[in-house]
Amino acid sequence: MCVCGILGHKTAVRLGALTGRIVNFFSPSKSSRARARCVRMLGVTDMRAREIISGSYAHFGRALVEFIRLPEMYNNIDEIVSVTGEEHIWQALELGRGVIMLSAHIGCWEYAAALLAKHGVPMSAIGAEQRDDRITQAIADLRARSGVKPVGKGIDLRAAVECIKRNEVLAVLLDQDAKAAGVLVPFLGHLASTPVGPIKLAKKFGTPVLPCHVIREADDFHMSFLIEPPLEGKDGRPFGEDVNRSAEQCNDAISRWIRENPEQWMWMYPRWESTLNDK
Repeated sequence: MCVCGILGHKTAVRLGALTGRIVNFFSPSKSSRARARCVRMLGVTDMRAREIISGSYAHFGRALVEFIRLPEMYNNIDEIVSVTGEEHIWQALELGRGVIMLSAHIGCWEYAAALLAKHGVPMSAIGAEQRDDRITQAIADLRARSGVKPVGKGIDLRAAVECIKRNEVLAVLLDQDAKAAGVLVPFLGHLASTPVGPIKLAKKFGTPVLPCHVIREADDFHMSFLIEPPLEGKDGRPFGEDVNRSAEQCNDAISRWIRENPEQWMWMYPRWESTLNDK
């Protein structure tokens, strides 16, 4: 972390990419599983999967460095991230029922929340509980320094409800295996256990759910942030009334982003562990 602070931003990000590729090289077993996952889910050749997985390791190496440097880059974040569709956030907040910002471990999601916080949006984010509590706390501290309030550890529904009642934006990453607590709906065309907590919140409070994601641009240093209109239920029904269908809609959005930018998704994670013995 100290090295990341000493180096210039572009140099630090390049070092992060190199570190990611080195980790990929020295993690043959994990890399092989990620490659097989990629071949199966995208229907690509093994050679193309190797390119995607190598790119993914490099991307997340960059993203880790960028996250560490986020408090330092916060004041200049508008020079790094260009946003489209921010009006959807403000229009949803006018309803007074909070907003659920649906995203995934793709691109540079931390910069999305920080950008909105800088623009005056009341931002909170549910943080995944890490194996080491010190890492969980470090992530929460970095977010807080960028204007994003951490919401509990893991899916803390009580804290999430309070966030919605305060008419805040709650950022949720919905591309992790929910195991027995989820519903089985397609993700990249294959059944996966999908979290339903945010969907039930949307149903209970009439909270708009806005899909959004941040993608790294070709120069590796700038990002494009796209905020989409709120998801709507099938046949005019409110989103969340049909939990399985709503979960499928969420997965459809995330799957589309992954297909468009496969090198920027976290293939190393066993997304289908509950359904395909994907470890």
